[in-house]
Amino acid sequence: MTDPSVAIIHPDGRFIFAGQTYRCALGRAGVAPYKQEGDHHTPSGLLPLRRVLYRADRVAPPKTLLPREPIAPNDGWCDDANHAAYNTQVKLPFDGRHEYLWRGEDIYDVIGVLGWNDAPVLRGQGSAIFLHIARRDFAPTAGCIALPRQDLLRVLAEGLTALHVLSA
Repeated sequence: MTDPSVAIIHPDGRFIFAGQTYRCALGRAGVAPYKQEGDHHTPSGLLPLRRVLYRADRVAPPKTLLPREPIAPNDGWCDDANHAAYNTQVKLPFDGRHEYLWRGEDIYDVIGVLGWNDAPVLRGQGSAIFLHIARRDFAPTAGCIALPRQDLLRVLAEGLTALHVLSA
C-alpha cells in the first residue's frame, strides 16, 4: 500500500499525488540515482519534505502539515562543497558560494526543502534540492522539482510530506 502523503514523480515530468496528476519540471540532465554538485540531475529516491519557506511579501503562509518559515532578503543556501555550511540555509553576506533565496523572479516564493544530502551532509553530493514554483514554460531546473504555483500550494495543503522520485 502506498502512503497517501507521498507524491510519485516520474522521470517524464508526471507528479502524482492524492489521485491527481500534475506536470512538473525536473533537472535539465534528467533523473539519476547518484547526484553530484552541479550535475543538473534531480536525485531519485524518497525525498522527505523537511519544511516550507516562503516570501511573506508575496504569498500568504502556505497551508501545510510541515514547519513553515518566512524568508528575508538576507537568506541564502550554501552550495559550496568546500564550505562547512554546505547544503544548509545561510545568512548573507556569506563567504562561500551560495544561492539567493530572495529572488526577483517568483520561483522561490514558496520552497519545499527536500531531504537530500542532509543526514548526514556529504561534500559534493548535491545541495539546494527543493520543491519550488515552476517557470511558466516549465524550463528544466538545476536539479529541483518544480510545479506551477497553484499546484504547489494545493499539494502542500493536501498533506504532502515526501516525494518518491522514480529512476529513469
